[in-house]
Amino acid sequence: MSLLERDFPVMGTTGRLVLADRAPGAEPSERLHHAAAEARALLADLERRWTRFDPSSDLNLLTGDPRGEIPAHAHVRALVRAGAWAGRVSGGLVDMTLGAQIAQVGYDGHWTGETAPLLVALAAAPPRAAATPHPAAHWQALGVDRRAGTIRRPPGVVLDSGGIGKGLAADLVAARLVGLRFIVDVGGDLAFGHGGGGTHAVDVVHPLSGESVHTFQLGGGGIATSGIHRRLWLDADGAPAHHVLDPSTGRPAWTGLLTATAVGRSALEAEVLAKTALLRGPRGGRSVLAALGGVLVAEDGSAEVVPALLRTARRAVRDRLATTA
Repeated sequence: MSLLERDFPVMGTTGRLVLADRAPGAEPSERLHHAAAEARALLADLERRWTRFDPSSDLNLLTGDPRGEIPAHAHVRALVRAGAWAGRVSGGLVDMTLGAQIAQVGYDGHWTGETAPLLVALAAAPPRAAATPHPAAHWQALGVDRRAGTIRRPPGVVLDSGGIGKGLAADLVAARLVGLRFIVDVGGDLAFGHGGGGTHAVDVVHPLSGESVHTFQLGGGGIATSGIHRRLWLDADGAPAHHVLDPSTGRPAWTGLLTATAVGRSALEAEVLAKTALLRGPRGGRSVLAALGGVLVAEDGSAEVVPALLRTARRAVRDRLATTA
């Protein structure tokens, strides 16, 4: 079996490809080199279209367009469709229409700053509470007309690809790797394929100790972690801030959790479940992860592995998520 591994910058973070096929020899086959080049080109195109940090990106050009129905590239339509789906699945907690709010709290460019001390930030943070949806629910106005090749969005609202974009990007790359054994990692949102070679062992790392909390055996699908500990800063007033917002306030959410890791049937689903769990806090997060499994790490460092329910119980949990947010 030949193997190819590549690390590279993408979407303001680090991307990683691990590809394998059944070609003889230890050196990567031509097929793997070609697949890797295609994956890198696709990710570069997605970043160029989806970034919030380039005024000329497709996503930012939507903000100033006064039309209700706007022609858009297929990749932009896919992102908007994913944003609408994320809003429904999360009960409005994963809201891609908060681009202006996240810039206002200080996340207005690719992360390059030093992380504020976690203990200092936690001590200065407001009382812990589960996040709630924004009452305006602008995400409900997101839509796609596939036949016309257009998207709908609230005029003037700034869209943020954020974690939704990273999960979707991993899935779009994964869709081109059918038949290979692969891992696609876009900033911690992972998509997997077994290529007939068995499962992948995926460690969930504790955000404080760096030690493995749990190991998942995954043949296909995705896994993602959402957390507040890596991109953590003090704003101009000295208040602690991070990039996971409570939609109802437009301010960083402090729910009592440091991280939430979720297994999904895709990287996008894992990303949305992980962020929903983080925003709901310890009690609500447990119910979010119960369908497919995951791990919660609280502010005190305690870790809880949430086992997946039996398949017959998963549908009821998924249906309940959208109605109890």
